Amino acid sequence: MVGTGVFTSLGYQIIDIKSTFVLLMLWLVGGIAALCGALTYAELASRLPRSGGEYNFLSQLYHPSLGFVSGWVSLTVGFAAPTALAAMTFAAYLDSSVSHLVSVNRMTAALALVAVVTYVHGRNHKASGGLQNWFTVLKVLLIVGFVTLVGTTVEAPQTVNLLPTDGDGTLLLSSAFAISLIYVNYAYTGWNSATYIAGEVENPSKSVPLVLIGGTAVVILLYLALNAAFLYAVPMAELEGRLEIGVIVAQQTFGSTGALVMGGVLSLLLVSTVSAMLMAGPRVLQVMGEDFRLFRRLALRNASGVPRTAVYTQGGLTILFIVTSTFESVLVFSGFILGLSSLATVLGVFVLRYRCGVDRQAGSYRTWLFPLPPLIYSAIMIWTLSFIAFNRPQEAAIAAIIIGLGFISYLLTEKYSAIERKPVLKQ
Repeated sequence: MVGTGVFTSLGYQIIDIKSTFVLLMLWLVGGIAALCGALTYAELASRLPRSGGEYNFLSQLYHPSLGFVSGWVSLTVGFAAPTALAAMTFAAYLDSSVSHLVSVNRMTAALALVAVVTYVHGRNHKASGGLQNWFTVLKVLLIVGFVTLVGTTVEAPQTVNLLPTDGDGTLLLSSAFAISLIYVNYAYTGWNSATYIAGEVENPSKSVPLVLIGGTAVVILLYLALNAAFLYAVPMAELEGRLEIGVIVAQQTFGSTGALVMGGVLSLLLVSTVSAMLMAGPRVLQVMGEDFRLFRRLALRNASGVPRTAVYTQGGLTILFIVTSTFESVLVFSGFILGLSSLATVLGVFVLRYRCGVDRQAGSYRTWLFPLPPLIYSAIMIWTLSFIAFNRPQEAAIAAIIIGLGFISYLLTEKYSAIERKPVLKQ
């Protein structure tokens, strides 16, 4: 989860929102939505423990066509676009931190990162898991250290209001808040990643819910602390519209030498994000290859059990996005289409319970405080997506075209591929 969004979004949010309370509420509301989604996904993952995430859930809960479209979205946009954004941000931070020493070609740096990580994840589980674990631990420790240093060394701190002031209520209900939530929701993208590799996890019925809920709760705290530190250290006017928020804050707080070190460190954090996406995304492609003969090559595994073809395919698509797309358009578009997919999946828990009732077996997971989590998540997501559809119709239209092409591809694939039906819902 922790990566591109939290290190880039604040500059765009400040353009329309000048209240520190409302800005922090963005991250809290987005976190609550992600946590409610995680609570719901945990039940789905516990009862439908197969890799593939939304592809698996939607196929079994609704119809294989919806699962296919979700997989199609993952194939064309869902993982490649966020991975590209993370790699582009890595390159931007790296360039900003060392620009006074050496010139860095941002596109070359982003492409090199994707190529190296793709190769590592295509080797074996040990190399793949080891890379991800080490960079995740390093990421959390460095964020905590960064927030602590900023909080204790800033000489001219800015006022950060933790309570609302005049006009904040209007801002909370404005279109600016709703549209900014798409950036925040994007920053929380990844809270559901454990469901994409459920088939490769020991005891997924217990492990996956723990990972989903625990990981999301930790990230909410990290995001609130990090954004509070950004707002505490630098005037909002200096952050407005800027991409490299972390480097700007480090420059103001630690000087040019500190900015060099922290900029390099923050760029390294994004390696973990690129790694996570290139580890989870190919599992969706792999499961599609298992179900649809037309994509069977994506299901092929090497001697270590890694779906190498799917990993390399994901890496290739990511490189294509880096070469052809701009940052903001990819962020809004991918955030919108991923929001639609997760919304349909969260609502699927009601379908699951209607068709099969509640799983009361010992050790099974049931969504806490049901039905509040899926209802809260759905309400926040519908509100956000509606504002985006009205205010950013171009991105919404492109998303609709991608989904339409997905249904067309399903019909063509059904015609030329034999589907291997998988076991259905637990009774």
